[in-house]
Amino acid sequence: MKQFFAVLTVLLAIVVLWYLAVGPMNIRTSLDQAERAGEAVTPEASRDRQQVSVWILMAQNSDHIIRGYDLDRPRLPTPVQVGEELWKTTGEMVIKGRPMSKRSLIYHGWITLQSTLWGFVLGTLVGILGAVAIVYSRVVDMSLMPWAIISQTVPIVALAPMIIVLSSQLGIEGRGVPKAIISAYLCYFPVLVGMVKGLRSPAVSQLDLLKTYNATGLQAFLKLRLPSSVPYLFTSLKVGIAAALVGTIVGELPTGAISGLGARILIGDQFGTPLAIWAALFAAAILAGVLVTLLDIVQRVTLRRMGMGA
Repeated sequence: MKQFFAVLTVLLAIVVLWYLAVGPMNIRTSLDQAERAGEAVTPEASRDRQQVSVWILMAQNSDHIIRGYDLDRPRLPTPVQVGEELWKTTGEMVIKGRPMSKRSLIYHGWITLQSTLWGFVLGTLVGILGAVAIVYSRVVDMSLMPWAIISQTVPIVALAPMIIVLSSQLGIEGRGVPKAIISAYLCYFPVLVGMVKGLRSPAVSQLDLLKTYNATGLQAFLKLRLPSSVPYLFTSLKVGIAAALVGTIVGELPTGAISGLGARILIGDQFGTPLAIWAALFAAAILAGVLVTLLDIVQRVTLRRMGMGA
């Protein structure tokens, strides 16, 4: 209950700040619409209003502030507007029996989820294998780890088009594989770092004890290092699945895709429909929350069966 109330308090604070930000963000659009409707605004000319701060505009046109909370195409929509758009493209589609319609965010979320899961599996596999190599080989540790760190300094928005072009040159058809590769690129690093930390977590005394039992390297790995790394692995996987989702959405932007949450964000930007953008963003956040929650449940069950505290 304490955690619930803490989360609820933060959520309420975000909503309050959001509503407070709507006024200054939308005041210029509100005054433009009022001017076109023949209403009196100050300053009267749109060009003059561009030279005045939003706070002064709000002070001089306080009666027009409320208009900014009900715009069709606001710069910053209210939480209610976003919720209505989200319901229109999800719950309402389910009620109508069209959950997989191309206008439904459920359909677009499913497209994004597929590439996310493929990228997550690939990134996790690469991260775990890289961590094992780093822990058991000093040469690999000194050579691979610096490059892994450097790879994360390359902006993914710059790398994504390169991956797509390279995939096309290699004859890889479709957009799913490039998106999965981009997703794996963001996912593997937290898994790599977490597993390295986890595999090195056993104390020297524990490793020495296995040596006294004449345990082989494989036995030491399976009986000590791997079980010790499981809590670290799950923590990394939670970060990795969120990163994989971000990678998939970024990968959908330069591909010209028409399906997926990233495509919905791009189309909403191109056609000037902020509500569609915000609804897709919230759908992505909800999807990430569901994936992380599922991993948390698996973590608790796994650690409990291993006799560890979750």
